[in-house]
Formats: sequence, C-alpha cells, structure tokens
Amino acid sequence: MPTIHDLRVGNLMTLDPVVVEADDPVTKAELLLKTYRISGLPVVAEGATVGVISQTDIVSARSSDLIGGNWARLRVRHLMSTPAVTVHVETSVARAARLMVEGHLHRLVVVDGEDGPIGVLSSLDLLRVLLPDIDGG
Repeated sequence: MPTIHDLRVGNLMTLDPVVVEADDPVTKAELLLKTYRISGLPVVAEGATVGVISQTDIVSARSSDLIGGNWARLRVRHLMSTPAVTVHVETSVARAARLMVEGHLHRLVVVDGEDGPIGVLSSLDLLRVLLPDIDGG
C-alpha cells in the first residue's frame, strides 16, 4: 500500500474539471458553480489556464454596490484570481499541500504540458487521504 509520500496529484485529483472562459459573463460562472455544486472553476483563454474564479469571488463582488450595479456587463476575467496556481499530474501530494497551505488556497488546477486544465486538486481531496475510511458521499 502506497504511503502519503508516494502519492502524486494524479492519484487524488478530480478529472475533467468544469471550466469557464475568461471572456464569459460572470453570470455563466455563477450558474456553473451552482449547477455542479462546486466552489471554484479554472478559467481558460485559448485553452490555457489563466486563473480561477471561486464562489467567494462572486459573493464578494455581489456585495459591492459599484460592481453589483454592473453585474450584467462583468466578465469572468474581471473577478478571477490570477495567475492560477497550477501543478502537474506527477507533482507530489506533499508539494501540492505545501503550495495550498502557503498560498491559503482551496484548490490547485492540474494542467497538461500546454497549461490546459485536466483536473483539480481540492483541500477536500487532501483530507480524504487522511481519513481513508470515510467515503466521498
């Protein structure tokens, strides 16, 4: 049985993440988050990962009178965190966890050789390693 030190991001990540384009309306990102019951989305432009937009980004923006008044015109690129913190499939889980703790991040985008998103590693994925007897549901 592999130890936590043997695990790679590819062993834990969620495959085929739901993504949103940087130029999509924020309303689309908001709908995707609600529909898929997730808290963040990788943001892409021309197939490459350029940022992340989270539920927190949207809630914070909605609470602003200035931003809320222009909601219909807002694009994902206006609210996303950039640059996205990314890792590759072969990155060690320990390194990924360190990046998340140091950056106060809830998720890392797992990318291919062209920086296209192929997965997401969340803090919940890491917790499941610590509590293997608890199933995902």
